[in-house]
Amino acid sequence: SFYPLSSAQKRLYVLHQFDPSDVNYNMPSVLQVSGPLDVKRVEDVFRQLIARHATLRTRFELIDSEPMQWVEDTVPFKVEYTKVQVERATTDTDQDTSTDLDTATDTTISQEAQERVRQFVRPFDLKAAPLLRVGLVDLGAQGAKQASQHLLMLDMHHIVSDGVSMEVLTDEFVRLYGGEELPALRIQYKDYAVWQQSETHQEWMQRQEAYWLGTFRGGVPVLDLATDFARPAVQSTAGDTIEFGLEREVSERLKELASQTGSTLYMVLLAAYTTLLHKYTGQEDIVVGTPIAGRPHAELESLVGVFINTLAIRNYPSSDQSFLDYLQGVKEHALSAYEHQDYPFEELVEKLNLTRDTSRNALFDTMFELKTLEQQELQLEGLT
Repeated sequence: SFYPLSSAQKRLYVLHQFDPSDVNYNMPSVLQVSGPLDVKRVEDVFRQLIARHATLRTRFELIDSEPMQWVEDTVPFKVEYTKVQVERATTDTDQDTSTDLDTATDTTISQEAQERVRQFVRPFDLKAAPLLRVGLVDLGAQGAKQASQHLLMLDMHHIVSDGVSMEVLTDEFVRLYGGEELPALRIQYKDYAVWQQSETHQEWMQRQEAYWLGTFRGGVPVLDLATDFARPAVQSTAGDTIEFGLEREVSERLKELASQTGSTLYMVLLAAYTTLLHKYTGQEDIVVGTPIAGRPHAELESLVGVFINTLAIRNYPSSDQSFLDYLQGVKEHALSAYEHQDYPFEELVEKLNLTRDTSRNALFDTMFELKTLEQQELQLEGLT
């Protein structure tokens, strides 16, 4: 039978309809596996994961012009397997592709392997389950110890997954590959989607809604950052990544500041970030988006699905405040936003009925996220 979509799924479904050939909402990841990988077992484990998580057997279609989700009992699944030639390490630094994937060996990933990774990410058809693809690139034996190397590639559509889901899948993959049995899941994502529509939940939502409508009473400020080019008429996703590191001493002192002020590292950094935006723009009313895991119940923590929500946090940095005073305000606003984190961002945008500007996001122009995840190295039966 068909089930309703959660509000996050609805938003992603609509975004997909705008441009079905878009890959902006694909969630690809690549793991480099060193050691004797059992290819057949990899496929078996993914079949077990697909059987375990209903989301991985879910497809989407319009029923009476309303998007609905349908969970299949079984879905066709095969690992896409390819083998490439190994290239020895090159010293050619001007080819940007050689830095795309760091390897733990003394060989660079060959151009051909890079190309396989790039071709692997392609559009999904939401009408066809599973919205998950797995690929294995056999790189042959490499490195000083001549260990066999593989690239394990995963791609999922965001409509069935989020960051926490990727962690759940990685963790369960390792446990199942190691022969562990996992306890059965008591609920599935569709149960959460149905619960979102329930009467008790709707009452709770009305209380949450009142808070957010109150926060944005009197309109939404537009961040006026000075840019070096004219803003295009339609927002584009073209961009770049700038990375920089902080000295350990700075990071220790930031943590100290958090504990001295009874706040968290997130609050300290959000206060610093919005102060920076205030210095750039001279504005004293600034809204910044922030992602939140959106899994308020312990039962939801081991599910694969899209729970992530966005909070639009409004702060008022002014030049006549000290940073410590301002931090207290940021702390209060952040705590109130967390208390009301269940209210779906897309419903807030709809309720505020804003005049849409295609060159901008609806409620904020920048986002701030603090991730405290270390990239783990997973050890497994002679594999790294």
